[in-house]
Amino acid sequence: MSISAFINPETIISTLGTLGVITIIFLETGVFFGFFFPGDTLLFTAGYLSIHGYVSLPVLLVGACIAAIVGDTVGYAFGKKIGPALFTKENSVLFDKKHILRAQSFYELYGKKTIILARFLPIIRTFAPIVAGVGNMKYRTFITYNVIGGCLWTWLMLLLGYGFGSVIPNPDRYIIPVIIVIMLVSAAPALREIFKKRKDIHR
Repeated sequence: MSISAFINPETIISTLGTLGVITIIFLETGVFFGFFFPGDTLLFTAGYLSIHGYVSLPVLLVGACIAAIVGDTVGYAFGKKIGPALFTKENSVLFDKKHILRAQSFYELYGKKTIILARFLPIIRTFAPIVAGVGNMKYRTFITYNVIGGCLWTWLMLLLGYGFGSVIPNPDRYIIPVIIVIMLVSAAPALREIFKKRKDIHR
């Protein structure tokens, strides 16, 4: 399977099923090279396709949430162990320093709320827990926001997909534009915070 096919949500679901979705969610949030996986669209599409029996929605509601939480925890532990050395690492095929620096800037701006807000921003959600570990965020604080963000993100995306397939006739015709919309909607909480913060700065 080519990389382009592997990051296609429908291909992942039809090939790997429920366990595959859960695994991809863990990889996107738990390893630094997982940023290229399509978490938002994968969850939304899985919710939609669960109506047709391709995946199990109840299993995904539990499994994807746990995978997201465990993934962020692994990222946090990785950041805590590697520490500042990560910022001096040379760029490679699987690592681009600009991603970690972008997550660091986001973390410095929003503090502990970053762990929740980053869930709704591709790439940043992969590196935010690593930066939290590098920054020595208290684990009790981290795990609290991690659980809230992991459940909120996975449940929202899955249930939106399920609801979309339930209420719209012939949803196959609209899935691509709706996926684009869902990516924008998923980023809305973080974008709202960014706009609010910038507005406060310019007052």
